[in-house]
Amino acid sequence: MWLRCRDFLRRDGDNGGQEIVAWELVDDNRMRRILPRTAWLAFALAASLFSAPASKPKLVVAVAIDQFRYDYLTRFRDSYHAGLARVLDNGAVFTDAHYPQSLTVTAIGHSTFLSGAPPSLSGIVGNEWYDRETGHSVTSVSDPAVQLLGGAPGQTGSSPRRMLVSTIGDELKMSGKGSKVIGVSIKDRSAILPAGHMADGAYWFDSTTGNWVSSTYYFADLPGWVKDVNQGRPADKYRNARWLPVDGKPGDKPFITMSGVADAKFYGSLDASPIGNELIETMSERCVSAEELGKHPGVDLLAVSFSSNDYVGHQKGPDSPEVRDMSIRTDRLLGKLFDFLDSQVGRDNWLVVLTADHGVAPVPEVNVARKMPGGRVDTASLIAVAESALSAKFGPGKWIMGRGIPIYLNRELIREKKLDENEVGGVAAQALRDAPHVLRVYTREQILNGAAVGDAVAQGVNYGFYGSRSGDVFVLLDPYYLAGDANSTGTTHGTPFNYDTHVPVIFMGSGIHPARYNRKISVNDIAPTLATILEIEEPSGSIGNVLDELWTAPAAH
Repeated sequence: MWLRCRDFLRRDGDNGGQEIVAWELVDDNRMRRILPRTAWLAFALAASLFSAPASKPKLVVAVAIDQFRYDYLTRFRDSYHAGLARVLDNGAVFTDAHYPQSLTVTAIGHSTFLSGAPPSLSGIVGNEWYDRETGHSVTSVSDPAVQLLGGAPGQTGSSPRRMLVSTIGDELKMSGKGSKVIGVSIKDRSAILPAGHMADGAYWFDSTTGNWVSSTYYFADLPGWVKDVNQGRPADKYRNARWLPVDGKPGDKPFITMSGVADAKFYGSLDASPIGNELIETMSERCVSAEELGKHPGVDLLAVSFSSNDYVGHQKGPDSPEVRDMSIRTDRLLGKLFDFLDSQVGRDNWLVVLTADHGVAPVPEVNVARKMPGGRVDTASLIAVAESALSAKFGPGKWIMGRGIPIYLNRELIREKKLDENEVGGVAAQALRDAPHVLRVYTREQILNGAAVGDAVAQGVNYGFYGSRSGDVFVLLDPYYLAGDANSTGTTHGTPFNYDTHVPVIFMGSGIHPARYNRKISVNDIAPTLATILEIEEPSGSIGNVLDELWTAPAAH
C-alpha cells in the first residue's frame, strides 16, 4: 500500500493562499498506473531516502581479521567458497575503506572498530607507549590493578581502562535492554578493546599454560563453562600437527610441524599457524552456546578477532603461499562459524560486520627483487641521529626516553638545563629530516599549534595524537621502508599508506542490501552505522558517518 496525494491546490488564491493536501491509500499496481514515469521515479527516490534502517538483529557478530588487507578478498577470491564467499555474495561490500590515523597497529584498529574513535579521542595511541608518569612502557590494556584468571598464579591481568571512550557494546549495555557483550581472541587487546568497558567477559589465549584466560576486571573467577573448556585441554590435540597447504598435493612439505610436547614453547607457537584461528572459532561457538547469545531481551554482541593471520603475515609477508593458505582457511572457519550461528540463533536473527585492524607492507627484499622501492631503516640509528644533534646543540645527556619511535624526550633533563621543550624537539626533528628514507617529521609543537596540516598524511598524524600519551617527535619513513634492527626479517605495518590503511568493511544480515559500494569510507563509520541499526546512542568518541546505503534501495555504485 502507498500513501498518495489525492488533491493538491497550488494556486495562491485558493483557500486564502494556503496549500491544501489531501491523501489516500492506494495499492501498488494502482499507484503505478496513476503516476507518470518521471513522477514515479521521483517518488521512489524520495521513499528510499526516508527508508528505515535494517531490521534489528538478536545478535551482532563483529569480526576483525588481524592483518587482512582488502586485496586479499580479490587476490584469493577464486579459492573462497565458505564464509568470505558468503559475505562477498550476500553482503554490503565497501571496496575503499581506510583507517584515517597515521599509525596502523592492532590496538588502534581494534579500539576504533566498535568505538568509531581515533587515537586522538580514545587515548589508545599504540600497542604500547612510554608512560611518563611511571617511566616505563605500558600496553594498551595492561592494568596492575587486576589479576589474570586461568593462567599462572599471581600474574597481572588486562582491562579496557586505558581506553577513554565507549563502544557499541557499552552503549548496548547502557541502553538497559538486557544485552550481553563478549570478546574473544588470541591477543588480550584484540578481545578487550572491541568489547569495551561494560563487557560481560573477554577471553584470550595464554601461551604459557595453553588456557583461555580473562581477568578480575570482569569477574572474581572464570565462568564454569570456560573452566570446562580448559579442562578439556583444547590446544593439546594439536601436538605433532602438520600445517599442509589446503590445496596441496601428496608429498608436499608442511609449512610447519608442531612439537609433540605440550609446554610453553608449544603453546607459544600455535598463534603463528592456522591452529590459533581454529581455537578462536571453537571458543566462539562455545561462547554463543554457554552464554546463550542471541536469546536475551536486548541485542547481544560477540566481538571475535582472528589473530593468527597477523603472526603468519609478519613472518612471511603478503606475497607468501602461507598468507594465501591462511586466507583460504579463514574463509572456511568463517563458514563454519556462520553455519553454527544459523543453527543456534537463526539465519535472519544475526548480523555480521567484518573488517581488519590494519594491512601490511610487502617484505622489503621481495619488493626490491621486483624492482619496487623498499628497504629497512635501523631504528637505533635514527634515535642516534636525534641524540647526536641534541648533544651537539645542548650538551651531553640522555635526551631520549625509551628506544622506539615516536621519540619521547627526556623532559626532566630539559628542565634541569632550563631549555625550551619546543626548541629541543625542533632540533631533533630537523636532524631526522635529513636522515635517509625519512619522508616527514612532525613535532608535538606542530601538532598542538595546528601546523601539521595539508594532505591526508598530515591529518592522520593529528588523528593519532593524544597529548598526555603521545611522543614528542614523529617520524614517517618513505613508502615501503620499514623500521627495525639489524636482525629484522619479514615485514610489518603501521604507516599511513594504502597497503596498511585499506581494509575490508562488509555488513551482512537481514535487511542489509547486498551490493558493492566504491565510495571512500573510514572504518570509523562502522560504529555509528551499527548504533543506528540497533537504535542506541553512538559511542562517545565516534567521528564516523552512518552508511545508510546499507538499507536504502540499491542504486548504481
